[in-house]
Amino acid sequence: MKRICILGAGMVSRPIIVHLLEKGFEVTVASNDLSKVDFMQQYPYGKRELFDVHSQDQLSQLVSEHDIIVSLLPYIFHIDVARQCIRHRKHLVTSSYVKPEMQALDMEARQSGIALLNEMGLDPGIDHMSAMRIIDYIHGKEGDVEEFYSLCGALPAPESSHDNPFRYKFSWSPKGVVLAGNNSAIYKRKGTVVETPTENLFKDIFTVDFPEVETLDVYPNRNSLDYIDIYKIPEAKTIFRGTFRYHGWCESLDAFKRLQLTLPNQEDMTGLTYAQYLATKIKTISTENLKQKVASYLEVDINSTPVRSLEFLGFFDEKAMNRTYDSAYEITSDLMINTMMMQSHERDMSVMQHNFIAKYKDGRREMIVSRLLDFGIPHGDTSIARTVALPAALAVELLAEDSNIIGVHRPVIPEIYNPVLNKLADLGISMQETYGLDIKNMIDNR
Repeated sequence: MKRICILGAGMVSRPIIVHLLEKGFEVTVASNDLSKVDFMQQYPYGKRELFDVHSQDQLSQLVSEHDIIVSLLPYIFHIDVARQCIRHRKHLVTSSYVKPEMQALDMEARQSGIALLNEMGLDPGIDHMSAMRIIDYIHGKEGDVEEFYSLCGALPAPESSHDNPFRYKFSWSPKGVVLAGNNSAIYKRKGTVVETPTENLFKDIFTVDFPEVETLDVYPNRNSLDYIDIYKIPEAKTIFRGTFRYHGWCESLDAFKRLQLTLPNQEDMTGLTYAQYLATKIKTISTENLKQKVASYLEVDINSTPVRSLEFLGFFDEKAMNRTYDSAYEITSDLMINTMMMQSHERDMSVMQHNFIAKYKDGRREMIVSRLLDFGIPHGDTSIARTVALPAALAVELLAEDSNIIGVHRPVIPEIYNPVLNKLADLGISMQETYGLDIKNMIDNR
């Protein structure tokens, strides 16, 4: 029986723990907070251990005692875990992006005969696997990928999205979402490289009608150009990775950025109320008629979505912030945590869509669309937990079957994506693919 060690017991951990235990693996969960994994007591092969992430000795012992390690820790700890896996010749699975420091361990991992398998989640993860299945199909027919859009979003289900002006709720930590709003983006469209600076990130949007949901906004997601090499599509004239949101998020976050309410820079907030702090952002002292002043500063109506979003979070309140030196990013994300967390009775939703235009040697061109729509279970697992954790669980199964995969990988090769996608479909998570569509209906016809 293979022994699995899962490092971290956060908001997405339950589905992988349950899946592996029910498959008969011995599972140890090591975390500094074991309160979320009390359910493991009902499983005879489940073990919990308090873990200090800064203890290399404890980490080394945990790695040495198990066959496969899963790191659900923040990505900054993955390199330490990977080095211990190389030292003890144990496979590693993460759901995080391959950073240069991880890629640099490829040769050592190969020499140790182990896999450091990353990006086994939703985005990154299912997006790669489902995209590569179609890309390999097109190339297998000696076709070219002319255009490729990959769009994904973790959202509240429609019925749970109307009680705040952002139309957004968090089924995981808001911290990273707010901080990511400071990113710039770069992509390629119709042969032209487009660079979107951070101040225009939430202005560079288009809309997509998503079946069974509604019309969603899309904004660009970081550096799409990297995926020309990762997906081996040098012929692509368009490559765009984007994020789905309901209408309301982009215009609100654009206003927050204009007010410098997402920045991580330290500021002196001593003695300020939320209203006084907001007043400093528009260079005024008095908080009288602040709502109208902010609306005028943003050049929007006083009843507009951005103003209502500021009001919803409490930025117009004469309530003490009780801060000294802190950042706008921390203030905004903490207010979101207080007001926008998904409740246990609500459903979240994962939406993903790939659009391709393929061109073949006979001159024929077709649009191919692949979609995922998955809902969480009220009082049960969220969709984001399932779609992040279950690909990682299936990666563990794959590596436990004496796989020949070694080195640093993301799931872009058939040896990984085919078995994982097939088993995900058995678990009710699958992409619906449609071929032969009219290219005139391609998205983003700006």
